[in-house]
Amino acid sequence: MEPQRLSKIMAQRGMCSRREADRFIERALVIVDGERVSELGTKVSPDADIQLVEAAEKHQAAQATFLINKPIGYVSAQPEDGHRPASDLLDRPNQWSEDRSPRKFHHGQLRGLAPAGRLDIDSQGLLVLTQDGRIARQLIGEDSSVDKEYLVRVTGHLSEKGLQLLNHGLSLDGKKLKPAQVSWQNKDQLRFILREGKKRQIRRMCELVDLKVVGLKRIRIGKVVLGNLPEGQWRYLGDRERF
Repeated sequence: MEPQRLSKIMAQRGMCSRREADRFIERALVIVDGERVSELGTKVSPDADIQLVEAAEKHQAAQATFLINKPIGYVSAQPEDGHRPASDLLDRPNQWSEDRSPRKFHHGQLRGLAPAGRLDIDSQGLLVLTQDGRIARQLIGEDSSVDKEYLVRVTGHLSEKGLQLLNHGLSLDGKKLKPAQVSWQNKDQLRFILREGKKRQIRRMCELVDLKVVGLKRIRIGKVVLGNLPEGQWRYLGDRERF
């Protein structure tokens, strides 16, 4: 097998993101086949034994992942057009009173924070902001298999054929969409379960079958549910919670 960049292999194994891998390598916090590696760009065998030293593992354990019930009107990432980013909600007064995490909030947890799966400004519900590259890769990496569930209020008439197309058969940006699970939740609301996240995907899918989305709420990402988390509040991802 041809040697590959160590950082690439570490990311593929879910040990960390490639950027984090490079930082760990620079600090000699990676052990390959029993020896520490400190040179960026190092290539190793794809089946090499790779481990992180304790300092790197402690760094990963200290990284914070936040779950926010994002309200309409907030953007997921950087502020734009005068709209506030969801990260502005991350302060002590907005922490959910029922959060059982032993973590204590401090502003160092906001450094390097990034959304792992965006919600557009007109959508609400479960948004993940994380410092942990492993979680970001798991949720939005090209090979991600984590599904996301949405409740979508619509107007217009949906034929049986249209419902079939929503489940499988539509294309966006010249590419066929992966199969989805779409069903009626009630007379004016659909339930979508997707394993991809193209920009404004659900709204654009609905437009293709002559529906207009008037409300969109994400209620689940993998095994993690929005539950009773109040709108505009946040909690930590639990130490034993997994997507």
